[in-house]
Amino acid sequence: MAAKKLCESFSKSLIDDVQKWGCMKQTGVSLRYMMEFGSKPTAKNLLISAQFLYKELPIRIARRAIELENLPYGLSVKPAVLKVRDWYLDSFRDLRSFPEIKNSDDEKEFTQMIKAIKVRHNNVVPTMALGVQQLKKGLRLNNVGYQNLHEIHQFLDRFYMSRIGIRMLIGQHVELHNPNPPPDCVGYIHTKMSPVKVAESASEDARAICLREYGSAPNIKIYGDPSFTFPYVPTHLHLMVFELVKNSLRAVQERFMDSDKVAPPVRIIVADGIEDVTIKVSDEGGGIPRSGLPKIFTYLYTTAKNPLDEHPDLGTADLVTMAGYGYGLPISRLYARYFGGDLQVISMEGYGTDAYLHLSRLGDSQEPLP
Repeated sequence: MAAKKLCESFSKSLIDDVQKWGCMKQTGVSLRYMMEFGSKPTAKNLLISAQFLYKELPIRIARRAIELENLPYGLSVKPAVLKVRDWYLDSFRDLRSFPEIKNSDDEKEFTQMIKAIKVRHNNVVPTMALGVQQLKKGLRLNNVGYQNLHEIHQFLDRFYMSRIGIRMLIGQHVELHNPNPPPDCVGYIHTKMSPVKVAESASEDARAICLREYGSAPNIKIYGDPSFTFPYVPTHLHLMVFELVKNSLRAVQERFMDSDKVAPPVRIIVADGIEDVTIKVSDEGGGIPRSGLPKIFTYLYTTAKNPLDEHPDLGTADLVTMAGYGYGLPISRLYARYFGGDLQVISMEGYGTDAYLHLSRLGDSQEPLP
């Protein structure tokens, strides 16, 4: 069915082109390279950057389109997944039909086009989540266990890691055109980012959601030097800390909801090491049973109610609910790994959980290209 639909809506020459480009080698870049290259956004550098993306983006997008077409358990034919695949094919076609980039005018036009591609893909995560939920419902009926879905977890890791890379490359290039960049910023990269300040802002956002959902929220204490800075992408760090703090607040809130005791605060500690900056988020929310720990980084597991069960009309709405897709932790770990860091979760069942977010401060590691 999927193959038929593909041939009906896309020409054979396009599909052959996707196959050809999907076999080409991807080229990774490092945070340091992006920072050094982008520190002088001259017309010549912007032209070089656009010419690189002109060759690189079709390769990355073609690889994902091919994978979306060949998923196990019939995931490829779920309506939500077909929608995502069509977005990737449309973007591939836009890139391949764009004439060669020879001068600044071409570069400006190309930049507008990739900006539109980035917007087209805004809802990929919730839409893929919907596809996986559609699959899960079917599998539940057939009693297929989560451990048998290893291939789907691996695919989603590759798929989302690739998406982070594509969005970073497009966003970085587009942002270099900003005539008034914020001080110390090179595109998306803040050369003097204070992890403590980002943690403060992400914590406030997470706490606001907890207040909205539960009517109250535990306090948050942050330990670390606000004047310490290092080069990183603040939006990535905000997303990761927001996710970890949100999980901790929910665990503490639910554990102490009917208790006479005051809910203990969530603690965030920022440590500045030689290789890594590490952020630890600690809570006393009761922890996760040891048997549940392997599941927390899978895309098919969440302890919260599924937002799609409660609001089937949600479709692909981009809602920041307190929890539900079960995507926060696995995607946060991909963001950490994208620039050479990692995310680990250690639990004491009956007490609480510690999440360690390691951020590489050397900035030399190449993108991990799936």
